[in-house]
Amino acid sequence: MDFCRRKLLRLAAAALAAPNLMVDAAADSYPARPVRLIVTTGPGGQGDTIARLLAQKLTVQLGQSFYVENIGGAGGNIAHGIAARSAPDGYTLIAAGGSLVINPSLYPQIPYDPHKDFAPISLVCSSPHVLAVHPSLPAQTVSALAALARATPGKFSYASAGAGTPAHLAGELFKLALALDIAHVPFKGGGPGISAVVAGHVPIAISALPTALPYVKAGNVRALALISGQRSSVLPEAPTMAEAGAPLEADIVTGLLTRAGTPQPIVDLLHQAVVGALAETEFRQRLVALGFEPVGSTPDAFMRWIEVETAKWAKVVRAAKIAIQ
Repeated sequence: MDFCRRKLLRLAAAALAAPNLMVDAAADSYPARPVRLIVTTGPGGQGDTIARLLAQKLTVQLGQSFYVENIGGAGGNIAHGIAARSAPDGYTLIAAGGSLVINPSLYPQIPYDPHKDFAPISLVCSSPHVLAVHPSLPAQTVSALAALARATPGKFSYASAGAGTPAHLAGELFKLALALDIAHVPFKGGGPGISAVVAGHVPIAISALPTALPYVKAGNVRALALISGQRSSVLPEAPTMAEAGAPLEADIVTGLLTRAGTPQPIVDLLHQAVVGALAETEFRQRLVALGFEPVGSTPDAFMRWIEVETAKWAKVVRAAKIAIQ
């Protein structure tokens, strides 16, 4: 393992100019100490679960401890800011997702620039949001739900994981696309949000699929559609929004980044390790069982995703007139 890793680093470093010899030497010994993997939420959430699974694989593959540090608060801005100010040496990583690309247009000020402060390593996995309703609601399809909402504007509401979360933005995207007057009811997390719908306190949920899946399977809520471009293998009976007549996509994506300016051989090594982990059948099966689809991407593809998604959600924030202070 060490031989292959060092060989990869030597090949990647060969293209660098002679003045970078000290950087090359540092990269060739990486990782020489434990590596911090920041998660933007508290323990137990989806991002935390993915990060811990990935940290275990990186520890095995690279022969050094990768440990998770949960830094919640301010919708992920605190964690992103800490990662953006870390040393560019590969010893601070961050598992980032929707908040990375939503927050620039949601908050008046944020402590990071998603395009300049980070070096993308790889997209890790994705999962769709699901549009679900309480079983007592007569709507069996998205079009039926839209008809009900239009017949009684302002009567219905939807639960989300909280103001400014990807679920909230997915709900606003849904409302804008179908021109619906549905109130947003934010909760402190996806679990409380879907629980409120199960209890009948709120009729509609916009929820991450891994959070909603047990309740859908148990019949506690009815899944009308996935706000995604493709069906899920763990809920194959649920149509996509495109199949339901509204081509919307609001996938929950988790990717791994480090500080911009980190030596390219280190970024390359981390990329190869992540892609290698995602290629392992057991690891992929664990992700799929939790409701996540393994991705694995080039750093360039990850950066393109950041650019596209930042612009996409900026339009939704402006159109829906969302503001977080």
